[in-house]
Amino acid sequence: MSEGDAKLEQEGASESLSLCEALDRVLHKGVALRGDIVLSVADVDLVYLGLQLVLCSTETARRVGLVVPAPPHPRTEPGRGAK
Repeated sequence: MSEGDAKLEQEGASESLSLCEALDRVLHKGVALRGDIVLSVADVDLVYLGLQLVLCSTETARRVGLVVPAPPHPRTEPGRGAK
């Protein structure tokens, strides 16, 4: 392998993105997807679905002003009181 080939291989490796790095970027910056699905038969619309999906970390959601539900309260086992 020549020196130029080795340099190109190193540059390509630095541009590759692992799954962990991609997930970290998505959670840090956030992703919003929107789509519409219409099910129809014989040109008659039967079902319309409007889809909106936001994927981000709770920290990012709070930073941009999205409403984040509070974590659930821990449950006590039936028959046992809280200590």
